[in-house]
Amino acid sequence: MIELSKVGKAYGTTRVIESISLSIAKGEFVVLVGPSGSGKSTLLRMIAGLEEISSGDCSIAGRRVNDLPPKDRGLAMVFQNYALYPHMTVFDNLAFALKVQGLSKAEIQDRVTRVSEIVQLGAYMDRKPKQLSGGQRQRVAMARAMVRDTGLFLFDEPLSNLDAKLRSQMRVEIRKLHDELGATSIYVTHDQTEAMTLADRIVVLDNGNVEQVGMPQDLYENPRTRFVAGFLGSPSMNFIAGDLGTLASDEVYGIRPEHLKLSATNGNDLHINARLELVEYLGSTALCHCDYSGQSIVAQLSPQETANLQSGQVISLFVDRASAMKFNGNKRAAA
Repeated sequence: MIELSKVGKAYGTTRVIESISLSIAKGEFVVLVGPSGSGKSTLLRMIAGLEEISSGDCSIAGRRVNDLPPKDRGLAMVFQNYALYPHMTVFDNLAFALKVQGLSKAEIQDRVTRVSEIVQLGAYMDRKPKQLSGGQRQRVAMARAMVRDTGLFLFDEPLSNLDAKLRSQMRVEIRKLHDELGATSIYVTHDQTEAMTLADRIVVLDNGNVEQVGMPQDLYENPRTRFVAGFLGSPSMNFIAGDLGTLASDEVYGIRPEHLKLSATNGNDLHINARLELVEYLGSTALCHCDYSGQSIVAQLSPQETANLQSGQVISLFVDRASAMKFNGNKRAAA
């Protein structure tokens, strides 16, 4: 459906996208994730036609689109700031692009009604954006893209303006809509939780380069680089150097917080004596923030396990050596 071949972007002598090649299948939900400045939004905007491609080619449905304007690329886009017309009702916001296309009143009514029911906006069609909540405005923005019936949707950090609870609800809605419509979706976010929960495949970017591409669980369990390992996962992976076994001088162990335990599981465990600084209770889990030889580490335990622990005491933490990953610089090292 979408083919990127050595796509690059430069502003003068400054390159923000190096050379990215990527294939996205029809019906796939692909998330572009990375920190600010990684190039994810720029890459999305090049696919959309909102940014010129400096080098390489972008093809959609087998057609090279480098020189096509956005309106001729057969896609719809959902922005972070909703981009709704404030003087128009919800119905008119949804219908506007269809009127520009010259569709009949009957066709416009049918499409708007059908899509508004899918995103549960039927009761709000006569309201203007200022009369809606943030979540309702975001649903209008999504519905406006859906009503165009393009089959290709681009999302540019659409949930970043919403509170945590609403973001969680909207993630579910977006994924359900994607599955129901059978569309192809490309979604940009800096939030690794959104990436892990929404994507069929994740593309992790940093400094204009692709670090790794893969299914969410595969990237979590088998990161190729320290950057990917540290970026995906909440709490973040611990990177620990020191007397923990056979580490070269430039190597560190990467250990997920949930893999640290208060008791040994076998004779091959790595053992860490760390000073407990703070226990952060999160309902079903407790995060133990510790200091190990000047390095901050986090262990994710149960509240029952931490009930008798006191700040300042030295606790023993164990991890199965098979769960610990070695990194040499940014690269994953052999176990």
